[in-house]
Amino acid sequence: MDALIENLPRILRGFLLTLQLFGAAGLIAFALGAVLAGMRVAPVPVLRAVGTTYVNIFRNTPLVVLFIVFVAGLPFLGVQISFFARAVVTLSLYTAAFMCEAIRSGINSVQQGQAEAARSIGFTFGQTLRSVILPQAIRTAIPPLASIFIALVKNSAIAEAFGVIEATQTFHFLYNRHPSALWPLFVGTALGYVIIVFVLAGIASRLEKRLAVIR
Repeated sequence: MDALIENLPRILRGFLLTLQLFGAAGLIAFALGAVLAGMRVAPVPVLRAVGTTYVNIFRNTPLVVLFIVFVAGLPFLGVQISFFARAVVTLSLYTAAFMCEAIRSGINSVQQGQAEAARSIGFTFGQTLRSVILPQAIRTAIPPLASIFIALVKNSAIAEAFGVIEATQTFHFLYNRHPSALWPLFVGTALGYVIIVFVLAGIASRLEKRLAVIR
């Protein structure tokens, strides 16, 4: 327990980096996922093909393989960015594929008559998607999106194997220095992840209830 208390500031700094990873990758993945979902339901075959290909590649490739490609491979292509930025890129691209499918399922749940009504008053496909369909689709997709955000928090732990000193990397470092304090360090680190997940689940639950009343 002494090792846990003495190193609490270091553990908190690790979780701060985990939250930064989650925040940056979550925002990028959500925006990219929404664009991909629009492409997946677009009337242009080429856009649908590009969106489908992206999802099939990134959803079916193990995250560790993507980390190796982007974190270890980018410098060989002359792209010199920090380990943190490479981890954000990798997590964003991987998570966007799942965000896309969650939002697309929400789009499919919106009644087709609403899109037809929007087009009848002169809305283009983009305007219909942005102003009519997506707001309703995202409300419907809040539960699966929350699950994807929670998975993103846990997936960020893989970044520790590639030099990003987030919460899991901090736990690994402290365990190597204090092997006899394995369980206190484990409980402290696990508790941090549990708190983050509970907060995310609580936010999703409140959003779902609030938007359900508005709807």
